[in-house]
Amino acid sequence: MPDPTPSAQIDTRIAAHPDWRGTALAHVRKLIHQADPQVVEEVKWRGVPVWSHAGILCTGEIYKDKLKLTFAKGARLGDPANLFNASLEGNTRRAIDLFEGDTLDEQAFKSLIQNAVAVNLSKP
Repeated sequence: MPDPTPSAQIDTRIAAHPDWRGTALAHVRKLIHQADPQVVEEVKWRGVPVWSHAGILCTGEIYKDKLKLTFAKGARLGDPANLFNASLEGNTRRAIDLFEGDTLDEQAFKSLIQNAVAVNLSKP
């Protein structure tokens, strides 16, 4: 039997977390697809969901107490809504840590995804 597709693997990861973390990952995934209908789903690094378009846009890692959305080129993105709240010290990545009960600004998040696509497409 062939390996499951990356999308099916992400479905499995979501199903494996029937609490708020799986729900949050499913919601973020939906927002990413709304922001960029051409996004490609991948799974890397032992099961981490990755969304790409001309390069990695962001990853979605489930931890015990949070969902971490890491933007590969986050330091190059404008963040007027101040969604980035983790990995702020580096020169490249930025992350959004979501904890139980947090509300994500959906429009601002979709704008970040669209900006990440634009940055990836602008590379030489």
